[in-house]
Amino acid sequence: MPDFSLLAIVVTALYSVALVCVYRTLISYRTAQGAIAWIISLVGMPWIAVPLFLLFGRNRFSGYVRARRLNDRTLEPLLNRYERQAEGVPYPVDYPGDADELGVLCKLGRQPFTGGNHCTLLRNGDATFEALFDAMENATDYILLEFYIVRSDRVGERILNILRRKLAQGVRVYFLYDDIGSLSLPGRYLNALKSAGANVTSFGNGNVRRRRLQINFRNHRKILVCDGRVGFVGGINLGDEYLGRDHHQETWRDTHCRITGPAVLGLQLAWLEDWNWAAEENPTLSWQPHRATGSDQQVLVLPSSPADRWETCTLFFLNCINNARARIWIASPYFVPDFQVMNALQLAAMRGVDVRILIPEKSDHILITLAAYSYLVSANECGIRICHYQPGFMHQKVVLVDNRYAAVGTANLDNRSMRLNFEITALSTAPDFVAEVETMLEADLANSRVLQRADYEDRSLLFRLACRSVRLMAPLL
Repeated sequence: MPDFSLLAIVVTALYSVALVCVYRTLISYRTAQGAIAWIISLVGMPWIAVPLFLLFGRNRFSGYVRARRLNDRTLEPLLNRYERQAEGVPYPVDYPGDADELGVLCKLGRQPFTGGNHCTLLRNGDATFEALFDAMENATDYILLEFYIVRSDRVGERILNILRRKLAQGVRVYFLYDDIGSLSLPGRYLNALKSAGANVTSFGNGNVRRRRLQINFRNHRKILVCDGRVGFVGGINLGDEYLGRDHHQETWRDTHCRITGPAVLGLQLAWLEDWNWAAEENPTLSWQPHRATGSDQQVLVLPSSPADRWETCTLFFLNCINNARARIWIASPYFVPDFQVMNALQLAAMRGVDVRILIPEKSDHILITLAAYSYLVSANECGIRICHYQPGFMHQKVVLVDNRYAAVGTANLDNRSMRLNFEITALSTAPDFVAEVETMLEADLANSRVLQRADYEDRSLLFRLACRSVRLMAPLL
């Protein structure tokens, strides 16, 4: 006969844990819809919901938050020193309210706009990797790498060979990667780096007790900094797919950015905070700002993460959308906005702003593709143009606001980037850089097809139900 006393103990324990999860949901939820969904699931199906909540239910990276507080005594002086040394610049005043609009972004990222920078737009994998390789080859003191995906293919092997050579020359190398994104990276690759003298760690390497089942948080940043003088940020990971070498896969379309000038220290600060969490050390780095030669572009580096006090990434997008006067173009491979962002896009279109969302027709994530279709009717009704990029898989993350500023980074227009991922974006108000981004996006839009309501409404009932059903999973996508 079954032991009912044991069963009662198990059920009681399960519901006790479920109630604790409900409590955590109530004190920390950010959207009422998500909270209600979790509470109903935890009470009605605790045997399923409790394990899922422990893995996916948290929206604040509490371990990182505590580590950040403990190390504020080390990191805060660096941030203050950076703000004092970097050349603060006045915000552009082409439109009333620009100072407030851009000042908000400085407060969000806890970093200043700086002058004396130069941003080079890198429009594809070939240009990006050649620039990355060149910067590493010319490093004399240290090389800081932080990438979501690292592969041991031809690109990865070339980087490994460069790093070995620089290590032999006495250059310090710090190599940070994400456990989930680089799941297929073989131990052989990492061991080769370590054997050559590199400092290597994964983002999940932080003390196990501190990170407790927080695997839902990903470090999606792509950063390279060399000697504190040159830095890179954008959507490109370290892999051959960005070069179109695999004929069995679609060509990847992506964008990166090379930065010289004081803003490089903003990238370095973001890298240092992540390294400090993962490796529990603060390496000695150069914090002396260096002006770019012959250029005076104004640049802001905006890190965002689930360890922030605010929903930095969400507020960045809302700030851009709400302050657009004539145009906002957003390129993102994943388009699953929450109701706040979708409402802001609709309002922008209704007030006459040219709103275009550039997404790939051929995606690497079928669920994301289905979810994106579910927004089509409401988007078309108010004048938002959703454009399907045709030639291959578009992976860039770019924002263009009027002709006033442009941003290149790692953040997608989805819940994961806005609430769960560590992301980073570089924003420039320089007219020549903004014009270059405009030209690039115009070319991408020319290779795109504007979706119509019929693309959704004329599909089968099963397809439409699938789209609407997948959209319910938006908080997890």
